Amino acid sequence: MRVLLVEDDESIGSAVAQALRGGGYTVDRVTDGQAALTAATVEQYALVLLDLGLPGLDGLDVLRRLRDRRNKVPVLVMTARAAVDERIHGLDAGADDYLVKPFHVGELLARLRALVRRQGADVQPVLRNGDLSLDPSSHEVVFRGEPRRLSAREFAVLHEFLRRPGTILSRAELEQRIYGWHDEVESNAIEFLIHSLRKKLDSAIIKNVRGVGWMIPKAA
Repeated sequence: MRVLLVEDDESIGSAVAQALRGGGYTVDRVTDGQAALTAATVEQYALVLLDLGLPGLDGLDVLRRLRDRRNKVPVLVMTARAAVDERIHGLDAGADDYLVKPFHVGELLARLRALVRRQGADVQPVLRNGDLSLDPSSHEVVFRGEPRRLSAREFAVLHEFLRRPGTILSRAELEQRIYGWHDEVESNAIEFLIHSLRKKLDSAIIKNVRGVGWMIPKAA
């Protein structure tokens, strides 16, 4: 699941990005309001985490412009502005939730999961293919009736395969979908993740299509 993090404070931004990646999210981070608007225009995000005190274009202005453009992406506002009036302004401008700094990353992740659930079952359904199921909201994977523990990156790769069983995904497509703009990607990273998934699930579950990519065959 791809999220946009808009935070100009380096220490906060790095900590939140790390927590999000640990929770299985793909993170694109920008540090000013205009970049946030541009990113939300060129990419399709599941969620936006928006700081209000941004250089240049204020976070509230970003939020209003997103809503004026009929962009319905869920937005969680993160800010040190704790006054009730400030929270009211944020919610009235179109925010879906509000988190006052400082906050615990566990609460942040819980609020993001709640926002995903709030969108409705048609947005993030449990993905099933034969004996394998993946719940994007709870980050649970069950194979042959037993829960399997996956790393955040493994979960992200499996999620991409299960979105469209039977569809071949190339290395470039997988890298684009599971890594953020500023993530360093080693040349064999995708192969390593697929190898790890095969060990944790079944060696035959992900098929290699030589010279093209990989796929999970669609169950009958």
